[in-house]
Amino acid sequence: MYAYLMHQRHIDREVISYFVHEKLLYEDKHHNCVFVGLDDSGEAKHAHIRSTNSEGQVFRMNIEGSASEHCFHKGGTDKSLYVFEAPIDLMSYCTLHRQVTSNAVALCGVFGKALENYLKDYPHIKQIGLCLDADDPGRIAAERLRAQYEAAGYTIKLQTPPRGKDWNEYLQQRGSVRERGDQRQTATR
Repeated sequence: MYAYLMHQRHIDREVISYFVHEKLLYEDKHHNCVFVGLDDSGEAKHAHIRSTNSEGQVFRMNIEGSASEHCFHKGGTDKSLYVFEAPIDLMSYCTLHRQVTSNAVALCGVFGKALENYLKDYPHIKQIGLCLDADDPGRIAAERLRAQYEAAGYTIKLQTPPRGKDWNEYLQQRGSVRERGDQRQTATR
């Protein structure tokens, strides 16, 4: 799991370790990543599985019986909440922005049940950053959620990665550019 998230997805070891330590991420017996969603009492209510297979068919699913309102998330210390489609995008954003003090939730899709529930549990939140994918389903969902939550009085900011389809693709592109730069520096020494 660590090897896949670090080497294939370019997520920082410290970010991975944080989620493992918080019991929000673990590796199952088939070596899949399991992203856990807890309720406000700390009980596991949701699990999203993603294969670590880098070749062939990618396997992703929510475990049957998971409560979609309790998806993968992390608490924060300010009045803002960042919303992502996938746990790996949330972790990628944390890797890119090391000093993230905001709350964050992964919808495990494009439906807003987890967002609705998070806002109910944390009424102090006033600002929402919609960090959904830069593809058609992500844009449509972001516009729908923007309209819904602006009407409810929240300050909404649409945030797409500077390039790439999602935050992890952007992180991987940055990593690839950084690696090529490191290789060039080594070659010129």
